[in-house]
Amino acid sequence: MKNLVIVDLGSNSVRMAINTIQNDGSFKEVKRIKEDSRISEGMGRERLLRPVAMQRTLDALKRFKKIYQTYPNIEVRGITTAAVRMARNQHEFLDRVRKETGIRLEVLSGDDEAHYDYLGVMNSLEVKDCLILDTGGASCELINVHDGRADNLISIPFGAVSLSEQFHLNNVVRSDNLFAAEMFINKQLRDIWWIMDAFNKPVVLLGGANRTLARMNRQRQKLARINHIHGYRLKTEVVNRTFKTLLSRSLETRKKMPGLETNRADIIVGGILPLVMLLQMIDADRVVFSESGVREGIISEYTSKMDL
Repeated sequence: MKNLVIVDLGSNSVRMAINTIQNDGSFKEVKRIKEDSRISEGMGRERLLRPVAMQRTLDALKRFKKIYQTYPNIEVRGITTAAVRMARNQHEFLDRVRKETGIRLEVLSGDDEAHYDYLGVMNSLEVKDCLILDTGGASCELINVHDGRADNLISIPFGAVSLSEQFHLNNVVRSDNLFAAEMFINKQLRDIWWIMDAFNKPVVLLGGANRTLARMNRQRQKLARINHIHGYRLKTEVVNRTFKTLLSRSLETRKKMPGLETNRADIIVGGILPLVMLLQMIDADRVVFSESGVREGIISEYTSKMDL
């Protein structure tokens, strides 16, 4: 028996999941914690991790360490994604993390991130043909799945935080800023040569902004356990209606919307906009939410390599 600790440093939040893995390869999550560290805040065109964001993230990692050190027989796997991947001062930050916490963060490539998303989804949802979209803080991963296989995958360098900052979508959204963001995303999507191979396919959703979309609608429908979103489905028209409602609100009124975390209210428009554009482009009629993504994909790979 081993306790596999996965520390997942994304662009908007940092998460820790502890999974007890038995000798037969079965596993059970015993602890999960998230902190909104927003490492990508203020990177801008300079692509520099800022001192305040780095310190905020380091503090969160130190708190995680105090927790996982209380578990026996641990193995720690640290990963990080788009913000650190793109940062010009990446090595400075990784060295600080290693020296101050002992965690050696592995910088996943965009393709690696998309591959683990694919593994996580396919091992937890009964879908054979779909387009997977993982919307993070600084990147979006897209995986075209046909008959259970990942035919194509890509990581695109924009996400909830970067779009919100670049196009000023944080508070009241002006029409010219929204139009500029739409044109930017549209060009990026149309440059993906295989995107129309996913025409009419359902979209499987991962990432914090998409989870928030699910929670808001579960709250609206007065469903029990609003955080239990795995396998939850929404029609495209409901997604569009929710997005229009968000567009009509200021930051302060968004913070009061049921199901929307106050610390995500400033990036939720930028977080859902890629989905809205994608649904329009491929004419998908529904979305399906997945709780399983990169971390679960890593566990799947880990157990497949065990000597059973």
